[in-house]
Amino acid sequence: MDTKHLDRVVIRFAGDSGDGMQLTGTEFAKAAAEAGNDISTFPDFPAEIRAPAGSLFGVSGFQLHFSASEIHTPGDAPDVLVAMNPAALKTNLKDLVDTGTLIVNTGAFLEANLKKAGYASNPLEDGSLGKYKVHAIDINQLTMSALDGSELSNKEKGRAKNFFALGLVFWMYGREPESEIRRIYQQFAKKPEFGEANVKVFKAGYHYGETAEVFQTVYKVPPAVFQPGMYRNITGNEAIALGLVVGAELAGKKLFYAGYPITPASSILHSLAKYKNCGTLTFQAEDEIAAIGAALGAAYGGSVAVTASSGPGVALKGEAIGLGVMTELPVVILNIQRGGPSTGLPTKTEQSDLLQSLYGRNGESPIPVLAAKSPGDTFYCAIEAVKVATRYMVPVMLLSDGYIANGSEPWLLPNLNTLPRFDVIHRTDPSGYFVYERDPRTLARAWVIPGTPGLEHRIGGIEKDALTGNISYAPDNHEKQTRVRAAKIERIAQDIGELDLSGGASGDVLIVGWGGTFGALRQAQQQLAAQGKQVSHAHLRWLSPLEPGLGKIIRNFKRVIVAELNMGQLRQILRATFLIDVIGLNKIQGQPFKVREVLDAVENQLDAKHTDHGEPAAVVSQPQASA
Repeated sequence: MDTKHLDRVVIRFAGDSGDGMQLTGTEFAKAAAEAGNDISTFPDFPAEIRAPAGSLFGVSGFQLHFSASEIHTPGDAPDVLVAMNPAALKTNLKDLVDTGTLIVNTGAFLEANLKKAGYASNPLEDGSLGKYKVHAIDINQLTMSALDGSELSNKEKGRAKNFFALGLVFWMYGREPESEIRRIYQQFAKKPEFGEANVKVFKAGYHYGETAEVFQTVYKVPPAVFQPGMYRNITGNEAIALGLVVGAELAGKKLFYAGYPITPASSILHSLAKYKNCGTLTFQAEDEIAAIGAALGAAYGGSVAVTASSGPGVALKGEAIGLGVMTELPVVILNIQRGGPSTGLPTKTEQSDLLQSLYGRNGESPIPVLAAKSPGDTFYCAIEAVKVATRYMVPVMLLSDGYIANGSEPWLLPNLNTLPRFDVIHRTDPSGYFVYERDPRTLARAWVIPGTPGLEHRIGGIEKDALTGNISYAPDNHEKQTRVRAAKIERIAQDIGELDLSGGASGDVLIVGWGGTFGALRQAQQQLAAQGKQVSHAHLRWLSPLEPGLGKIIRNFKRVIVAELNMGQLRQILRATFLIDVIGLNKIQGQPFKVREVLDAVENQLDAKHTDHGEPAAVVSQPQASA
């Protein structure tokens, strides 16, 4: 048996939504992380809880990129595709690299399933897969054979077939099976008969790789070189929950979270519910409006208050967020974006809520908006959101998306003792107290806990006097309050760190991005820079206020490309703000950018001619839809 060393591998597991592909991919990702590889994952599943078996729209996939060197994305195209049925093959084969490895479960390639997937003939027999390394394996039958004699029903036995695929891939990539066997037993500790069955099938898949003559090579990906420390594999929603808990601790406050279930934000509530021992209080409200109302009440009472949703829920919260702006209460609002409008694409990623976040409220009601760039980055963004909310007494919106929320990466556990504290000080001195007296640096009003002797006060949705807090309809007062609320948001720029810039401060092309596009944009820029091309990448964490560092460099480039998963929302803002032409790279397919798409767009601009005035031509570049 040969052993071949590889620097990186992209593998995709695909099957029916009930085939356990998410679990299979997650377990292999854990093994890759334990082996010391850098990893990036991309779960991709249908919106239906249980789509019709064998249907094209019911296919669930999990892509994993694991490497011996630093990586930023889950990979453009899989080197290996595990297809558990014809529909999985039909929807995913177009992405497999030429000469890639294809593992197919022949047990599912029945006439009825082929018909559901739109195949006129069996692709395993008609020669259409000739350019791939095809391993046709009856996983269904081998699973049943491994469980011969088990008291489980045939339906229950069939559910274990994903562990056969997992065991086979473990063998293909030289992963030791012992740790996975322990994990299986732990996961099914309450149902040991299922744990025992899954272990038997996992071993059967592993030993099939050892004994089948068709597999002549074991592939090994050496460990990556990381900064020393303790790491864990973490998803974006897990990290954001941890960041909120730590942020509340750094503020010296209790954390209160109110939410209503919505994909892809629901797991934040699940994660936070585990931290009761840290003083975290979670509340599942009856609807989105109740959730933001409860958060406002908790903030009024002196807690670090948080609510989360996706675009549809944030729309429902809009009026109450405006109340938070008017009352100047510190609330963190998490928007885990998905495809829209309306119900849209609940399980797919998009960045189309930026304008909603900035302007989606009645009246002049600006709020600070920041966006996380990766699963691990959500931890630090959550802390920053808590700090800004409590320091400036304002609702803060933190943007993530489905790609970040469900994706995972190795995360270096921080030394909590080194994170700077920002303890909240509540005013207790009643002498000379006015509700809207402001801090000269931040323009924030004092955060007074109701019931503090001598500091009784009222706040509400009707405009208040700029000092006393009494209701005021005076025209000049309303303008003064409106302008000071906006000025307070602009003051946040004084606490924003350095712009995340890769490459020179001037050159031919500047790629500007925000949120989950970071990995594809940064990898593309690094590849182009390595070829000697004058291309830089600026990634924005802060969108309101805009990071001041961007204004210093954006005019130093011949062309500026803004890449985002929408129709060009940040592009509009940058054009209006800086009065320069900005080229859009836009994708609205529910899928993240591929590095190749970014490379093509930048290279097109590098090759393009300039207008007579020396300014770049206005061109909107869009990735082509997949065939």
